[in-house]
Amino acid sequence: MKKLFLMISLLCVIQIPVSIYGSEKTVNIYSARKEELILPLLKVFKKKTGINYKLITGKADGLLKRLEIEGKLSPADIFITVDAGRLQRAKKANILQPVISKFLSEKIPENLRDIDNYWFGLSQRSRTIIYNKNKVDKKELSSYENLAEPKWNGRLCIRSSSSIYNQSLVASMIVANGVERTEMWAEGLVKNFARPPAGGDTDLLKATAAGQCDIALANTYYLGRLKNSGSEQDRKASENLIVFWPNQSENERGAHVNVSGAGITKYSKNVENAITLLEFLVTNESQKWYAEVNNEYPVVKGADESDTLKEFGKFRADTLNLSKLGEMNGEAVKLMDRAGWR
Repeated sequence: MKKLFLMISLLCVIQIPVSIYGSEKTVNIYSARKEELILPLLKVFKKKTGINYKLITGKADGLLKRLEIEGKLSPADIFITVDAGRLQRAKKANILQPVISKFLSEKIPENLRDIDNYWFGLSQRSRTIIYNKNKVDKKELSSYENLAEPKWNGRLCIRSSSSIYNQSLVASMIVANGVERTEMWAEGLVKNFARPPAGGDTDLLKATAAGQCDIALANTYYLGRLKNSGSEQDRKASENLIVFWPNQSENERGAHVNVSGAGITKYSKNVENAITLLEFLVTNESQKWYAEVNNEYPVVKGADESDTLKEFGKFRADTLNLSKLGEMNGEAVKLMDRAGWR
């Protein structure tokens, strides 16, 4: 019922910055986000603007390769994917074009969009520390750097180094601390693994809730999914887990954040419609829908957060421009390999 109410609310109140549309207009979307996380908004978009859409979903790397192969013949107007590292890969692959939109520039903070306007963050997530309240004293926790200390030996669950989420976290630490210090940190972190990296964030959280590890590094929206799951077992597991926001002291950088985002393809045939869709996705009402449905933080300041996000508490986010995550991705991957992070 909550999702239905939000859809009705969107239809009633969303205001689009462009007011005249033709009913035959179309925007073609390649999305690495699952259909249920974009299709409801597209239906509202069509209802409000008269602009039709065609949606193709798939794996991020596969869609990127498809865009490269299709080249000028590609029907795609917009590429939607997760993680600034992947968005930067798309820019480097020369399959996006820069976009000038006063609306996007005003709505999206500078650090959450490409410095050259090739891509824009649409929703925000944080990769942070989530701990088992029955096994960890909150006073033990302080920073990402702290997780490499010997006291955490055999207590940490984490995904493999092939995870773009982990690669981006390490990239952010390279920017903050340099390669040498970050490599020492990664070596210490590997020693503290409770088990070899395996599975996704949901698996890590369930293992932490079950006591197989004491802490996990995971994106907060995965915990949100457990809390709001239709499974009583998932909801019960989530009751053991608490979010901790690291690096919050005044002289520290804040918690690591990343985005899902989008860019307009280099050979788009419907640029104006594509810009209109991007602008629609960062209206306050669209941002609220994302927060409610996927427990991701808005990129737009002042947009409503879900009750689940409010439960996680306030935090100060790292303001690093996320373009840096893509720029440092290669260095991060090599560093993780040297540290033995598999």
